[in-house]
Amino acid sequence: MPGPDPRVDPDVDLRVPADRGELAARPGAVLGAVAAGGALGALVRAGLQHALPHGPTGFPWATFGVNLTGCLLIGVLMAALDRAGGHPPLLRPFLGAGVLGGYTTFSTYAVDVHRALAAGAPAVAMGYLAATLLGALAAVWLGDALAGRLLDRTAGPADSAGGGEP
Repeated sequence: MPGPDPRVDPDVDLRVPADRGELAARPGAVLGAVAAGGALGALVRAGLQHALPHGPTGFPWATFGVNLTGCLLIGVLMAALDRAGGHPPLLRPFLGAGVLGGYTTFSTYAVDVHRALAAGAPAVAMGYLAATLLGALAAVWLGDALAGRLLDRTAGPADSAGGGEP
């Protein structure tokens, strides 16, 4: 089984010739898909942060959960896009850069760490900093690995080996 395509990425990279085609035909549609997805993702995140508030010395469970589930889902998405040909051209920008980009938040993560340090809670700040970094990396890996196994299993041995019917 070949490894994942290193070019598959949730964003459109204009330095990669294959990605340029995604934007060239209809840049307005791609940017609209990213904007619509981003609005949806941000609304979900804001709702979760409203439902699970925290003070400056408390652990920011909402942001932590959002960032880890977003990383898990981006791993799943990238595994699926890597293995599936012929997906709709707006799917990757809508879900990857849009929904999951709007859902996850590095800036709130940084503000939460800063607020905890400023409030005299260095253990919370450093624990959150480390847990998010390690958890996010593990979540992407887990999402990619689990989705890849599931997709490879459902494709069947002939499909995953590239030996399907002519």
